[in-house]
Amino acid sequence: MSLPTLHPEFHDIAKRVNNWGRWGADDEIGTLNLITDEVVREAAASVRTGRRVPLALPLQQDGVQTGLMPGRVNPLHTMVQINQEIFGPGTVACSDDAVTMGLQAATHWDALTHVSHSGMIYNGRPAAGITAHAGAEFSGIDKPRHIVSRGVLLDVARARGAERLDGGHAVTPEDLEAAEELAGARVRSGDIVLVRTGQIQLYLAGDKHAYAHPSPGLSVRTPEWFHARDVAAVANDTLTFEVFPPEIEDLWLPVHALDLVEMGMLQGQNWNLEELSTACGEEARHTFLLSAMPEPFVGGTGTPVAPVAIL
Repeated sequence: MSLPTLHPEFHDIAKRVNNWGRWGADDEIGTLNLITDEVVREAAASVRTGRRVPLALPLQQDGVQTGLMPGRVNPLHTMVQINQEIFGPGTVACSDDAVTMGLQAATHWDALTHVSHSGMIYNGRPAAGITAHAGAEFSGIDKPRHIVSRGVLLDVARARGAERLDGGHAVTPEDLEAAEELAGARVRSGDIVLVRTGQIQLYLAGDKHAYAHPSPGLSVRTPEWFHARDVAAVANDTLTFEVFPPEIEDLWLPVHALDLVEMGMLQGQNWNLEELSTACGEEARHTFLLSAMPEPFVGGTGTPVAPVAIL
């Protein structure tokens, strides 16, 4: 195992949020264990009007990726059959297509294996278990078979009186609590929290480079807040999830490591929360049933997702 080289503050927080062994030594889904049958029943009761709001970006070649992450390519869509009568002339014709893309290219979930630190992944497993042939042997994105729970929109931008947070704004626990007050709902165990910064407006307006950097995002202080509330998963409307550039000089992706490795909490990026923000304002409530099923790529360290909020 490599020696720890991360900032001392990181290791202090890691000790306070660590969930290794909490659900047993063989656990592979972390805080998703908090989404119990009772939590889902209560989440279903939050549906009042049946209004459905899609939260995914279109999968397209002109997507959010800029080359910052090597190999994470935007979707390349290719037709492999076009009206082909494969059973002979005059038979039913078929059209088929194929896609090449990074699994985390657009709206996605990060698996618990997406990052490692000090040679380890969630639950004290060695990062060496991720291989070129099989991908993630432990805690791959195929392990959480269903993700449905109560969703809570924490609209930090609106809570701060803005349509979009400034680039580089670190979303703090105080910001989350202000958004919680705006929502009129307390985040509780098993919830999936969606944090709106408004940053995705830049991509929707055609400027994916401004969308990528600098970016508001979650502060290194937020994992303790999510841990205290027993949140099941967190997603937001930015490329990097956490504030970028980082708050602590030369400490890159600390929130990823705290959430995924230490806490075992899935996180999502590039979620389009604009229509949801409008809908929640019109409905005067910020809680809903959220369906965000992972595509079960065996050994995957992430997956595209097409979440839907049902109010």
